[in-house]
Amino acid sequence: MTYSKPIKSPCLSICAVDGRANACVGCGRTLKEIAGWSRMSDAERDEVLHALPERIAALGPKATAPEEALAKIATALET
Repeated sequence: MTYSKPIKSPCLSICAVDGRANACVGCGRTLKEIAGWSRMSDAERDEVLHALPERIAALGPKATAPEEALAKIATALET
């Protein structure tokens, strides 16, 4: 039996998008990235993951759980 590895994700299940930043206040991804996440290659997901800390910082106080998000992003990049 062959198992595929789970798709790494920065999702915190907060799922609220800030309209001005066009980014989820939980994970920092755009709606387009969230919608296409499962169809992205590992390299494409890694590219987005590397951009997320800057996006979360740019959200400032609008970011819901920045420490948790950064930890989840770091974990996803390790896998």
